[in-house]
Amino acid sequence: MKIIHFFGLLFLSVATLQGQDLEKEAIYKINTLEALVKKASKKDIDVLKEKTTIRTAEVFLKFANWDEKNLDKNTKLFKLVPSFKKEALKMATGLAAFERSDINLMLDKSIAEITSLIEGKTFRKASPNVDWTKVKREEDHLSFKNRPVFLADYTWKPETKELTEFHGDLDGFFLTPTYVTKEDGTINKRISTDLKEKSNGSLGFIFMNHKSVPKWAEEKYGPNFSMREDTYTEYDIDNPGARELQAKLIGNVVPEMAGKEYSQLGYMLCNEPHFFTYTDATKKKLPWASGGVSHFTIEKFKVWLSKKHQTIAKLNSVWNSNFKDFNAVKIAIPIDISLKGTPIWYDWTAFNMDRVTDWYTFLKTEVTKYDADAKVHLKIMPSLWTDNKRVHGIDLEALTDLSGIIGNDSGAAHKYTWGKPHKWEEDYAFEWRELCMGYDFMKSVSPNKINFNSELHYLSTVKSRDLYLDPSYARATFWLAHTFGLDASQIWYWPRNADGSISKKAINNKGYAGTNTQQPRVTNEVAMTLIDLNSYSEEILAFQRQRKPVRIFYSKTSAINKKEHMDDLYRLYEGLNFEGIPLGFVTENIIKKQNNKNWDVITVYNTPFVTNDELKALQTYLNNGGTVILDDKSLVKNEYGNELNTLTDGKGTIIKLNSVAKIKNNVLSILKEKNLLSDIAIEETNSVSKKGCIWKVIKNEKGNNVLSVVNVGKSDATLRISLNGSGNIICKDLIKGISVSATPTLKPNEVYFVEIIAKK
Repeated sequence: MKIIHFFGLLFLSVATLQGQDLEKEAIYKINTLEALVKKASKKDIDVLKEKTTIRTAEVFLKFANWDEKNLDKNTKLFKLVPSFKKEALKMATGLAAFERSDINLMLDKSIAEITSLIEGKTFRKASPNVDWTKVKREEDHLSFKNRPVFLADYTWKPETKELTEFHGDLDGFFLTPTYVTKEDGTINKRISTDLKEKSNGSLGFIFMNHKSVPKWAEEKYGPNFSMREDTYTEYDIDNPGARELQAKLIGNVVPEMAGKEYSQLGYMLCNEPHFFTYTDATKKKLPWASGGVSHFTIEKFKVWLSKKHQTIAKLNSVWNSNFKDFNAVKIAIPIDISLKGTPIWYDWTAFNMDRVTDWYTFLKTEVTKYDADAKVHLKIMPSLWTDNKRVHGIDLEALTDLSGIIGNDSGAAHKYTWGKPHKWEEDYAFEWRELCMGYDFMKSVSPNKINFNSELHYLSTVKSRDLYLDPSYARATFWLAHTFGLDASQIWYWPRNADGSISKKAINNKGYAGTNTQQPRVTNEVAMTLIDLNSYSEEILAFQRQRKPVRIFYSKTSAINKKEHMDDLYRLYEGLNFEGIPLGFVTENIIKKQNNKNWDVITVYNTPFVTNDELKALQTYLNNGGTVILDDKSLVKNEYGNELNTLTDGKGTIIKLNSVAKIKNNVLSILKEKNLLSDIAIEETNSVSKKGCIWKVIKNEKGNNVLSVVNVGKSDATLRISLNGSGNIICKDLIKGISVSATPTLKPNEVYFVEIIAKK
């Protein structure tokens, strides 16, 4: 043991000496870059990127020094991560050197870029240095100095000038039920004072927490008022006391927040809401976050059933039961998953969504009672929609429609810290399903709303993490997300204090090790990507606003009843998402509420279960001249498994196709016939069986095509780009301002952003 300890100390001593050399090297490069910034400024070259990089370097040198002195703390945190556990000591010992080396690589790149600009080899469009106190909330975007702007900050980041100047300045306020200290609605004195004294602030949002309740409420509303305490809403939303409590809180604090800058990004009604209510008799414990409900909920369910079925005879016929009346209805909750696909499962799951939506409708009503201009949103996990489960109570369509801002915490996985390999890893560099499919759905429901990701999980999740993450991944995910609709984000996360020490919230956090505050280049690349997005914010907003001519039909009914319905929809979405076609979704309500001329074709794929109302909506669309591509498996049964009437053409057209490949080819033919395909065509060659480049095209103010490509594939991809069938084109890299190849080979995670014009 003494020998091992000796060599450990020796290794640490060598690492410390190397670290000192790396720090000196970084300081020298910072000074070099500062001199180049002065030189470039004299030539009117925008130097926001370089100033940001210098600040990132300074901050992370401080972090590296702290890490070097706190080996034990970092070792402990690396041990909490399954894939890091065996190498925890080695990773912690080498952490400071890794960070300093990363800083040097980051500075080398910045020095090379600014030198190229000074020498006139590359060119740069200026990007605004955004003052968050002067950002305005428009209908579907944020603006600064009359231009669209995209913003990002980090969860838990300290509010110091050093960190807010270049890495986000998001403001806000935290609310929780325990602020109501007395039954008469008295608010905690300190909170009341803080609210009254708080300045107008900068752009921000109100975080409405539901993780605690005051003692008086537990005493007044009963011993079971607190429940499901392992979730983010640990009290019974169906207990009448829940509404009384929230009415007292909201009524006393929202008037102080109304109209302030720090509330302009809205009132976040809940953090990651989920109300799983199922069990699995084959397992020894309840599934994650699942639990029971109160008698208040069951009574609501009985009322819901009476409205749905009208008579107890109809309910008994559907459920194959023999209840005397609706008051006599009994159901075991959590409901066992073996019942999935049965009428009782459908009714409970649909009701669970309705009662949760009703709760957030109440909260919205209370907020807007005191702040008429308020926008509400929820930090919804889009995976609750893109994945197969539906017994969680979250109706993404209804809640997105309810919200004034599209709220979410969209994520993307890249490398898992434990568990078996996932199917997507065979073909893709990262798991883009939740990001792309989720955003296309939410923007289909609410095309004219801001999209705010209040806990962005692209860089890391508890399960997806890599200390040595390639910075190009950060650019790929952030670029992709913004072209798919993202406007503002609060990134997960910044778990350090200003001096580099680990914040109290993260001191024993298994999600800390290997994340972005140990990754200088990754953190800086996020900032660089936002700067580039803001340089071309009009073009990025145009991508977001693209008309979606192709719509995939989403039925909540099939999603509830089928085991893998979203996997089936994903296969169709995947088949269409690499063709440069703006994709969207339709539902019964989208067909009813939105102008049906917003799209040209609806595809219905492997969707056997629909309600009569869903079927009627599709029939109305056909009667008005619409086109529906339909497979043989779809639209055959109602929510309870009874046969349905078949669709008829009406004034429209029904096309019967049964494979993704045939549907894709037919969709492309329809769009070509209607002259709706882009002038740009791309042929992709790679070493895997599937395309990997997601691309979009818009026209800029000059009338030229602007192409955005992100290679999400696992292999290099060679593209052959043509304009109106001709490869005789010029592709101008908009970030570097120079001509680049029209047959580029993109590495995994590489972004290609060009303006295309025909050669004369």
